[in-house]
Amino acid sequence: MKRGLWMALCAAMLAVPAPAPGQTPAGAGSNPSAEPKPLHFPIEQHKLENGLRVVFSVDHSAPVFGLAVTYDVGSRNEHAGRTGFAHLFEHMMFQGSENVGKGEHMILVLNNGGGMNATTNEDRTNYFETLPANQLDLGLYLEADRMRALAVNQANLDNQRKAVQEERRLGIDNQPYGATDEALSDVLYDNFAYKHSVIGSMADLDAASVQDLKEFFRLYYAPNNAVLVLVGDFQPAEALEKIKKYFGGIPSQPTPARPDLSEPPQTAERRRKMEDTFAQTPRLDVLYKVSPGAQPDWFAIETLSAILGDGQSSRLYLRLVKEKQLAAGVDTDLENRPGPSPFQIQVSLRPGGDFAAVEEIVQEEIVRLQKEPPAAWELEKVRLTSRRRRAERLRSSLARAMLIGDLTAKFGNPELINTYEISLDSVSATDVVRVAQKYLSANQRCIVETYPKQAAAGGGE
Repeated sequence: MKRGLWMALCAAMLAVPAPAPGQTPAGAGSNPSAEPKPLHFPIEQHKLENGLRVVFSVDHSAPVFGLAVTYDVGSRNEHAGRTGFAHLFEHMMFQGSENVGKGEHMILVLNNGGGMNATTNEDRTNYFETLPANQLDLGLYLEADRMRALAVNQANLDNQRKAVQEERRLGIDNQPYGATDEALSDVLYDNFAYKHSVIGSMADLDAASVQDLKEFFRLYYAPNNAVLVLVGDFQPAEALEKIKKYFGGIPSQPTPARPDLSEPPQTAERRRKMEDTFAQTPRLDVLYKVSPGAQPDWFAIETLSAILGDGQSSRLYLRLVKEKQLAAGVDTDLENRPGPSPFQIQVSLRPGGDFAAVEEIVQEEIVRLQKEPPAAWELEKVRLTSRRRRAERLRSSLARAMLIGDLTAKFGNPELINTYEISLDSVSATDVVRVAQKYLSANQRCIVETYPKQAAAGGGE
């Protein structure tokens, strides 16, 4: 599991805009007893006749804009024997289109003072750029040309297939814990949609044909399967006319069938032990399938996750790292998916660490949350930490465009960017106990132990 979207948002951050004339900087002369105002961004929605969803969020604080085109396709849409297509297309989309040469998209953006990239995960693929405000035509033209007429040919397929396979070798096959990270979904999920890795298998990539990719592109890279988000310095009426000009003539396609993301009930604990040639220290991963994102239960689990493993005052860090000195680090993670989301507890053990002792403490803290409500200060810490991080992450127009696109593609609601804090603040101590009991029972957990291969002869466990 990974914090893919948030890492991308952090990479996209720009400087904090100066306060408007007459506006008091945050924290200056504030009333400490006043309730802090939640972050709120203006949202304006439109839909073209071909089905393209358009979301605007105007911000004139800096003469730039962030543009994100998010397609409702990820590895969840793939089938057995055809994995890795969504990620392969992330690469293919930079290989040229009818009026843009191979690699020219990137060159044009960079030469005009911008930046760009793309990411793929289980649930969506997004393409994004940030440019000066006077380059809106350029950004829209580039995205529309490849949506309308991408160059899908044998030469580009062969070239990018090799690039993806090399990416797999570097990022998974020859990386510490790479095999473990790929195995986590396989252990946790039964449904193929979330069970396989985003990058796909070498065999499936080798088997991909040009015709396979053309059909994948026709079905999923249509305007009615995408959302275009524009955030920053622009005039909405003018921008909408430009979007109609560049995207309006792209034909829609039949709506792809929504993949079945349901999971059968898990009735027994699952375990896997792995040896890792590249790892230097043992690692324990404890995983659970929990609520889909954007649900009240999800926000309660997000709170629970932070209480357990977010920062040096979290419960697991205090016990495993500071008190018992069994671990070098602890982390928890909750992904935000339209299907059952993965909740992960990850512990980096000290060399020769005792898996059983670490696992026992993790389970003790989970049971404690199932029986005793968390303290008021713990809930307040979660809320304040979340508020600070979101303020930092969403400073740039590009970061906001990416998040709005993600939320719209996955949940159909761009306004979720404005309700996150309200939903998190509404979580009570009783809610935390309830979701701990509902989702974190022993028969619903998956445990993966990874230890350095050279330690296998000595047990390492």
